[in-house]
Amino acid sequence: MKKDYRKRKKKKQQYRIRNWSEYNKALCHRGSLTFWFAEDAIAAWRNPQKSGKRGKPRTYGDACIRVMLTLKAVYHLPQRAIYGLLGSLLDLMGLDLPVPHPTILSRRASSLDVVLPRTKPNEPLHVLVDATGLKVYGEGEWKVRTHGVGKRRTWRKLHLALNAKTGEILAAVCTTSNVSDKEVLANLLAQISDPIEQLTGDGGYDYVDCYEVIAERYAKAVIPPRRTGRLRPQDERFRARDDNLRRIKRVGRKRWKRESQYHRRSLVETAMMRQKTIFGSGLSSRRFHNQATELSVRCAALNRITQLGMPDSYAI
Repeated sequence: MKKDYRKRKKKKQQYRIRNWSEYNKALCHRGSLTFWFAEDAIAAWRNPQKSGKRGKPRTYGDACIRVMLTLKAVYHLPQRAIYGLLGSLLDLMGLDLPVPHPTILSRRASSLDVVLPRTKPNEPLHVLVDATGLKVYGEGEWKVRTHGVGKRRTWRKLHLALNAKTGEILAAVCTTSNVSDKEVLANLLAQISDPIEQLTGDGGYDYVDCYEVIAERYAKAVIPPRRTGRLRPQDERFRARDDNLRRIKRVGRKRWKRESQYHRRSLVETAMMRQKTIFGSGLSSRRFHNQATELSVRCAALNRITQLGMPDSYAI
């Protein structure tokens, strides 16, 4: 009998949503055009404090700059268009508030402090980490596929730490394209003050520096070791890695991933896909500090969208 050497096509896992009614309403609310200004936001619109330095003090508070940058990110508009949009909204609402000029907006964005809105956890966190690239300028995908990569392709890397339970972004760091994932892990964890039970990352974090940073937070490290990895019982820094290697040799890599919930790492990749789908895969700012602020504003807006409602799915 002739053997069939054709590779069998793997059937894709299908899912169903338990809370479709609530999730459907959340999807509709994402496109709502209802604008309102709270009293505390109106009070913080102007900057009442003086810096004590030479020169004129700042006219606008950080809340005003954050509002304009959020509108810019959500509605994909340039700075001058946001200047006109916000002015029209304030006129329609009858609010006597000034609107920052685009030059002021660009200058203030370079030093703006953005706090990610997130819910307070009632249990230790399961943190998922990964990184993705966003284009600053350069040729499009069609040009690259047709004529190859040119010299004017510049990217920025966005490193994220995600809450596996809620899907909220816990920490974000913007770097240049030549910075590796392991160099940013300590900075990501420094932004998370809550207790961490487990940290899950891909093979890019399989370094002793990463294990040391995770051990300082008393968290379990779920990082797939290299297939050529060896046990190092004489080195205390590799204890977590050696435990993973022993379990993999005992039950296999596939079962180890299932036991350690490694597959939940796909949620952080989904968050990156959502951000690129909603806000685009490129950056409009040209200076690095402005690009970092732009990404932080996007992450804050994505958390607000996530808090509206997320699907509760299960495998069929």
